[in-house]
Amino acid sequence: MSYLLVHEDREYLRAPGDELQTDLGVLDVPEDVEPGDVLETHLGEPFVVRRLRGPDLFNHFERTGAPMMPRDIGLVVGHTGIAADDRVLDAGTGTGVLAAYLGRMRARVTSYEIDPEFAEVASENMRLAGVDDRVDVRTGDLTEHLDDVANDGSFDAITLDTGDAPAVVRRAPDLLSDGGHIAVYSPFVEHSREAVEAARKAGLVDVETYETIQREMDFGERGSRPSTAGVGHTGYLTFARSGR
Repeated sequence: MSYLLVHEDREYLRAPGDELQTDLGVLDVPEDVEPGDVLETHLGEPFVVRRLRGPDLFNHFERTGAPMMPRDIGLVVGHTGIAADDRVLDAGTGTGVLAAYLGRMRARVTSYEIDPEFAEVASENMRLAGVDDRVDVRTGDLTEHLDDVANDGSFDAITLDTGDAPAVVRRAPDLLSDGGHIAVYSPFVEHSREAVEAARKAGLVDVETYETIQREMDFGERGSRPSTAGVGHTGYLTFARSGR
């Protein structure tokens, strides 16, 4: 498990035994470090040790692309009800933020990433998050391993962030437990439509799609209103459920 070392507006992610080198000095993170400890550099500059939280994963993971936003992760968890000890099948690991969030909820996650370099980075991110014992990052295309995965037992949820998600959705009845959920993230609405059609043809129920938009509020002397910096659109989330 790694910790955040915080000095005013600076944050650094380090594990016990690591070294931190900045213009504020050098410090060695003790093996027995605990949240709340105050560590000093050789120049006497203090850093407060803070426990790693979910949003910190988004800010400090090494990125291999655009990770899923916290608001999208919240919708995935809220609509699927993923909880401790659930088995989750995930594809399109990428940076691994979603997989790490689910692992921190103590779900057991099997995640497929087609790019070997991305998979390597995601595996290291799982170690930094302290969930490498609950998140198994595998290199490969999930669609090529569906028969093997189906033989491993049913999953409580499936989360997909891949262009070939509809192919997995079509096999969802073979993969999901009774009442299990599937969630598909799509950057384009056409892709969402394909996922919806695949879910309906597969006999899944409660099929629904949401556009995810979030606007920050500006509070000023003249008044309060949503920020004009942008609408905060990220993509589309399609949900469905096994009706067995």
